[in-house]
Amino acid sequence: MHRQATFRQHLIYLFLLLPMLLLGTGCQMAASGYNVAGVRSVEEGQPQVAITQFQKARNHDPTNPDAYYNLAATYHQMAKQTNDRTLMHQAEQLYNQCLDLDPNHTECYRGLAVLLIDTQRNDSAFTLMERWEQRSPQLADPKIELARLYQEYGDKENAKNQLNQALAVDANNARAWAALGSLREQSGELGQALANYQRSYQLNSLDAGVGTRIATLQRQGIQSEVPMAPNSGTQMAQGANNRQRY
Repeated sequence: MHRQATFRQHLIYLFLLLPMLLLGTGCQMAASGYNVAGVRSVEEGQPQVAITQFQKARNHDPTNPDAYYNLAATYHQMAKQTNDRTLMHQAEQLYNQCLDLDPNHTECYRGLAVLLIDTQRNDSAFTLMERWEQRSPQLADPKIELARLYQEYGDKENAKNQLNQALAVDANNARAWAALGSLREQSGELGQALANYQRSYQLNSLDAGVGTRIATLQRQGIQSEVPMAPNSGTQMAQGANNRQRY
């Protein structure tokens, strides 16, 4: 089924991943340093300099998925700004190379889904996320990302189901609680939304966005309700070819 967006702004969470500096010496440390320098260059508005840094990271450690992700995200952003199909294709290849190295790289799945939507392949974006969720039913992240996609396209019921399943897998997942709070806030369930945000903030007090939502609802006089327990769901792993993602 072809999905039409209910509003134009896609899930553009195209933030470059700032990789964690790895302990130790050698290629990994060098690759991490180049990744950090590349991210800094992007933030300073120098994408070409960033690409050079990310390429150095990849050369030092060809198995570093963050280097491929950062390259993909940078090319993706440049392609959107210049409407360059060649750059867009290059970004897609790099996203897939990143996933070959790390089949559960959340930011890479997110970026690739956005790219597929940008190139008018909405159904492929859903297929990408659905297959990831089927391959990794034990993880919360695929369910959270699929929920975001459903929410973006106005399917709040399926979005809520995915978030409930994510919390059934990981009841202490701050991202899942925050996403559920957002969904309930949009649906007018403000007491539940506040409770979900508060639970998320208890788990991750560094998320300033969640803290802002809590403060906003409290200023409106909203009273927190007891969070609803997530519905449990049985997920069966299905075999799939990692190369055939969408």
